[in-house]
Parts: sequence; C-alpha cells; structure tokens
Amino acid sequence: MNPSLPPLGIQRVKVVALSVIDLARADRFYHQQLGLEPAFEGTERVGWWLDQVILMLKPEWATPTEQPNPRLTLATEHAPATQQALRARGIRIADEVQVYGDFYVGSFLDSEGNKLWFCSPANAGDTAPS
Repeated sequence: MNPSLPPLGIQRVKVVALSVIDLARADRFYHQQLGLEPAFEGTERVGWWLDQVILMLKPEWATPTEQPNPRLTLATEHAPATQQALRARGIRIADEVQVYGDFYVGSFLDSEGNKLWFCSPANAGDTAPS
C-alpha cells in the first residue's frame, strides 16, 4: 500500500441488492419463509436485515438469474472523500457521488468492469462534490 495515497475509509458491506420480478412475493418469501426482519433507513423500509447487511430487493431492475448478479454497496466513512481517494488510485468512478435522501452514494468499477457502490451518511450542511 502506498502511504502517500489518501485512505479509502471503507468499513463494511452495507447492502446487497437482488433483482426480483414480483416484489410482494419476494417480500413474503424473505419475511415469512426466511424469517428476516425489515430494514429501515429513517422511516422508509428498504429491505431485510441479514445481520448488519441490508438485503435490498429491486423490482424491474434486472432479470433474475442463477448467475451471480447482486449489487454490492460498501459503507464508507465519508463517500466524497472515498471518491477522491479512489480517483487518486486511478480507479474509474462510474457514478459520481450524489445525495439520495440521507446518504451520499456513488460507484466505481473494479478491474473486470464490475460496478461496486459505496455510501455514507450525508451530514447536515455537507454538499456532494461537484
């Protein structure tokens, strides 16, 4: 690791998103059959808890498949700083950090072209980078 590069601030996996065809049916499956508890961000239900990871169900997002296709979101200390640190490493930003509700959210591409999302709480008074 190059000590002159800024820290990325990556903390943990926060969200795994799966495509679903029928959201109501999928919600019943994860709640009734698997016994998962609902996950909330503020007052909005956003998915189901898997320990400290949110399983987010995304209807009309992609066609479900047996091949790997989940979306992975990494929690970071401060997403705008993470974006700058990724750029300093020559990593391609796929989606610039923006504020969505109470969170900064952005994405980058790995060496194979896989998109990895990252997010952090948006603090009052902060603004997303331009």
